[in-house]
Amino acid sequence: MIPVYKILSVLLEYPSKEMAASWDDIKQAISAQDDLPAEDKQRLAEFTDWASTMSLTKLQAEYVNTFDMTADNSLYLTYHLFDEQDRDRGPALIQLSELYKSTGFEIGDGELPDYLPLIMEFVSTMDDLHSAQSFLQQTAQAADIIASNLEKKESPYAPLVRLVEHHGHLTDIAA
Repeated sequence: MIPVYKILSVLLEYPSKEMAASWDDIKQAISAQDDLPAEDKQRLAEFTDWASTMSLTKLQAEYVNTFDMTADNSLYLTYHLFDEQDRDRGPALIQLSELYKSTGFEIGDGELPDYLPLIMEFVSTMDDLHSAQSFLQQTAQAADIIASNLEKKESPYAPLVRLVEHHGHLTDIAA
């Protein structure tokens, strides 16, 4: 398992009671990331410090306002890669679903396979770092678009999505 990808999956998911009750565990998991550059650890720590000081309701409202009310910030990656009416979007979603199925990865009911937290969860299940990075290279363009949009709004979520984008461009991480 590749823990940083799991951490990103959890932090980019809609805030739940379980997440709110796990801030200390999440912070410890971030601290334990020996392979992660100090700057990346700091970005994760700053986000968790910010998020953990908010009530769950306020954090959920912030999440909805950031990702659900503004299409340019959508965490559904194909939204950023294809036009709304593009016929290639459907086959891309099917191909991604088939990839998940072929590896035994389960998608929750009603969730689209291009949802960034789901993709990060999938990557966290990969056995080797090279495969994870190769897979994330395919998400880098959409992650860059989302991160840029979030940075324009000075969203606290921007550094998280930027980390996803950076990991899609990495060619080597110390193991």
